[in-house]
Amino acid sequence: MFSKSGICQRLLPGLLRQAHNQQIATLKHFAPPIEYKNVVMPERPKLRFMDKVPILPTNMKAPKLQKKLKFMRGPETVHNTLLYKQYGIIATGGGRLRWGHFEMMRLGIGRKMDVNRMFAIWRVDAPWQPITKKGQGQRMGGGKSAIDHYVTPIKSGRVIVEMAGKCEFAEVKPILETVCHKLPFKAMVVSQEMMEEMQAEEERLERENTNPYTFKYIIQNNLGGCHRWLSPVDHKWFGKYL
Repeated sequence: MFSKSGICQRLLPGLLRQAHNQQIATLKHFAPPIEYKNVVMPERPKLRFMDKVPILPTNMKAPKLQKKLKFMRGPETVHNTLLYKQYGIIATGGGRLRWGHFEMMRLGIGRKMDVNRMFAIWRVDAPWQPITKKGQGQRMGGGKSAIDHYVTPIKSGRVIVEMAGKCEFAEVKPILETVCHKLPFKAMVVSQEMMEEMQAEEERLERENTNPYTFKYIIQNNLGGCHRWLSPVDHKWFGKYL
């Protein structure tokens, strides 16, 4: 329900406009424009080209590696913050980036960004981990097959791409979202304020939790005999990361 004073404030401008047939302007508050004094534009604002195959010495044969799923599991502990404190794409799950994904991001962002006000940088390495694959129709055995392609393993929380410059989040978000949903793992577009809010919310939930039977407590105390069916990854990350 509206109060009498509120109804009068809503109806009075309309009545005066009808009676005198003129526009009535009221005072409005506009936030001051954002200053970008500390923004330094680089020489090359667009994302650089990534090599499809790592460059090795001429006298060295390309090495083969195991699957190494540990490169994708767990949280990212190093590259999990924004260097320019503005905007970027972070992974919310683990996965592998192929060279085609790098090209998709480079071309998709480069076509839509304003190079006079914005710039973008990579926060991941070029494909370096070799993935082998046998030819179609081959029988089992015969040793490890030849290298098929190279990938870059990504952990949850890793910053993939950063965008910064003299721009706002409303301008950058549509550009990053066009490539974010095409990645082979779950990812999201964030700003520095969003990352700070997510970290504060996570700390608040942990601080205000009143239920002592957390997933970590259940695993550590083997409640219900859960050790019989849990994997070693659950004992390490307590169900938080796959």
